[in-house]
Amino acid sequence: MTSVLITGCSSGIGLETALAFARRGDRVHACVRDPESAGELLRRATAEGLTLDVPRLDVTDDASVAAAVGGVLERHGAIDVLVNNAGIDRTGAVETMPQDEARAVLETNLWGPLRTVRAVLPGMRARGSGVVVNVSSLAGRTFAVPHGGFYAASKAALGTLSEALSAEVAPFGIRVVCLEPGSYASRINREGTAGAAPSQPSAADPYAADLAWTARFLARVQEGAGDCGEVAEAVLSAVDDPGTPLHTPVGKDAETALQYLGTASYEQWLPLFLQQAQSLVGPRPGADGV
Repeated sequence: MTSVLITGCSSGIGLETALAFARRGDRVHACVRDPESAGELLRRATAEGLTLDVPRLDVTDDASVAAAVGGVLERHGAIDVLVNNAGIDRTGAVETMPQDEARAVLETNLWGPLRTVRAVLPGMRARGSGVVVNVSSLAGRTFAVPHGGFYAASKAALGTLSEALSAEVAPFGIRVVCLEPGSYASRINREGTAGAAPSQPSAADPYAADLAWTARFLARVQEGAGDCGEVAEAVLSAVDDPGTPLHTPVGKDAETALQYLGTASYEQWLPLFLQQAQSLVGPRPGADGV
């Protein structure tokens, strides 16, 4: 029986991944930041007759990570697979996004996975085996859209560190995979630190109109988002298949975008992005905000 620890399991990709591992009989530690948010996960697990362990784990807190991982190791002796799924998104201009929100994105999406990786690696090294799956994003491999810089930066950094980590732990029999899903129907952009919703830009923010335009475009993209169960299946496949590439896109939109961007420059991409966005939500506001 494989012991799997997954972060961010209260909804979306994490929830579906926890259920997918449990269906095949693995020992699943479906971690959530707030135990009260696990209602849907537990309801669906009960309906299917599945057994789940639901530890509290806040990836932004050193003590919480240490306690959760330590508790799992004490009760079950091993963590064979780590799935770093917890993440948040925030849109805002590089100049004016509140500093605490910008830091929260990096703290959750980059330092969070690093905390859990550092917590589980000693045991994996001692056993000479293990798999780390970092759930990144297409945003980490493509050009950043306006007002999406901090999210894209966090995911790009996670992908780069996954490369170094993979080379470092391979001699110990440990594999690393960085999955890069396209658009999927999760709640990532509505949740934040302690469940807080993102703040809204003030009318005085010089980027407010442009941010609203970008938000409308992203909302339209989300209308066609895929089923998070597809990403869960990709996680299972990555764990089972030693030949899974370190960087693995998930979804047709991700595959198509990466094929195009293999030859495109930013200067070529930006006009196409703006053309597509404007076809969906109308003209982009000018420098005067109208």
